[in-house]
Amino acid sequence: MRVGVVTFPGSLDDRDAARAVRAAGAEAVALWHGDADLHAVDAVVLPGGFSYGDYLRCGAIARFAPVMEPLVAAANGGLPVLGICNGFQVLCESHLLPGALTRNGSRHFVCRDQRLRIEDATSVWTRDYAAGQEIVIPVKNGEGNYVADEATLDRLEAEGRVVARYVDVNPNGSRRDIAGVRNARGNVVGLMPHPEHAIDTLTGPTDDGLAFFTSVLAAVVAA
Repeated sequence: MRVGVVTFPGSLDDRDAARAVRAAGAEAVALWHGDADLHAVDAVVLPGGFSYGDYLRCGAIARFAPVMEPLVAAANGGLPVLGICNGFQVLCESHLLPGALTRNGSRHFVCRDQRLRIEDATSVWTRDYAAGQEIVIPVKNGEGNYVADEATLDRLEAEGRVVARYVDVNPNGSRRDIAGVRNARGNVVGLMPHPEHAIDTLTGPTDDGLAFFTSVLAAVVAA
């Protein structure tokens, strides 16, 4: 299985994401932001970082990158896509996911190990978790405050599209403690914390993040 990892100018977690893909047992395929070709990958990861320097808004320029045109079309057709941190912001800016990520409520950059509760274990990126399972993975962001209007939030809750919630501490002020959401089909997931930084206990606080990457492998094989 081939999982593409997009590199934008300013990406800084693309190599970590590629390492996580390999640890899960797949081939990591480098995708360049200026290349409008997904190279026949089976899934795509949009990594964390500061795409295009976060000018205008986080992810606002990246949504217009040449690679995003085929990616949006493929995602709408069912291609699994995971956006992590800045990647989550890009997915919202691209209208693949609802809502937006704004400045942290504290107005400070936050970097800490964060406890999450997996709320939805039906998406292609969370199938190896159990609903209600609590995990610990790092969070590091300055604009991770997930916001949406009340009608959108109510719809996400009613449709079971909140993928993960912050537990104990809400590090950025996100509405309803939301750490990640998915689209209606369950193939597109945005997550503010970083599972790629928690794939083994040698380099991360836990290996709790690896299941995001093994989940998509199992989902594609089963499809």
